[in-house]
Amino acid sequence: MSFWHTPVFVMALGYLLGSIPFGVLLTRIGGAGDLRRIGSGNIGATNVLRTGRKGLAAATLLLDLGKGAAAVLLGAHLLGADALANGGAMAGVMAFIGHCYPVWLRFAGGKGVATMMGVCLALAWQIGLIFAIVWVGMIALTRISSAGGICAGLAGPIACIGLGRLDLFAPVASMALILLWRHRANIGRLLRGEEPCIGGAKA
Repeated sequence: MSFWHTPVFVMALGYLLGSIPFGVLLTRIGGAGDLRRIGSGNIGATNVLRTGRKGLAAATLLLDLGKGAAAVLLGAHLLGADALANGGAMAGVMAFIGHCYPVWLRFAGGKGVATMMGVCLALAWQIGLIFAIVWVGMIALTRISSAGGICAGLAGPIACIGLGRLDLFAPVASMALILLWRHRANIGRLLRGEEPCIGGAKA
């Protein structure tokens, strides 16, 4: 077995892929400035939307989602077609961690919602679909981005149990826990009724 087909390489590849800060790159290329100095300072699509550039926000969302899915597929390919729940999940979780804690940005990354969704879609599209429905549904209901992301993250491991994919529970649950940790400030503002709505001013 060559180095390119080992878990160490797959994890490193997943992390590096996930750590690409598409939001920062797109806003800089698009002339919107340094995303880390805008709004919440987060590098995800919700903060890109605060620049008023809806196209850049949509592109950031799709690319952050895509890098999570790509990591899963590459990991499964490198470790064998039957290794989706092992190599694919391994690479996917590392891509999620890379997005949340990118080495290029001194480990100050995004909240990971779009990337987690991409990982879930590639691991089992049914889990990803449930994640997406909860995410979009909660945002439509509350107009609060963080509420949608938090509920979607919790829905991931619950969907694994409901669909009988216990082989995916550990990686999906681990991402959900990190996602909740990344949203800890948002959770506090939600409990205090201070979390801003989409399109509103940051509290």
